[in-house]
Amino acid sequence: QTQVVESGGGSVQSGGSLRLACAVSGLTRDYYGIGWFRQAPGKQREGVLFISSSGIIRYYEDSVKGRFTISRDDAKNTVYLQMDALQPEDTGVYYCALVYYYPDYIPRADYEYDYWGQGTQVTVSS
Repeated sequence: QTQVVESGGGSVQSGGSLRLACAVSGLTRDYYGIGWFRQAPGKQREGVLFISSSGIIRYYEDSVKGRFTISRDDAKNTVYLQMDALQPEDTGVYYCALVYYYPDYIPRADYEYDYWGQGTQVTVSS
């Protein structure tokens, strides 16, 4: 059974940095993409960033461009979300999700993802 587990959340002050990790286990196919999502209190879940199996990167959220980067270490089956210059509006629960498909595929909606983690809390104070 495929599992995805997030780690690395915490509390930082505005302008600080955090690096989240998404560890994947129980892979059943050769190709998978990972998306990062977040949900702020009282708001709907939104996509943040995606990286495909072939390394294609897509920003779902324009406000994180220039501040957040995504990378993957396939030897460790882990995808990282580096978050710099954090702002209070970045506060929320961050989820990673996995999609099995061909290497260049980029999901357009969260319902296309196959497996989700439990989330990790990120709190940015002003």
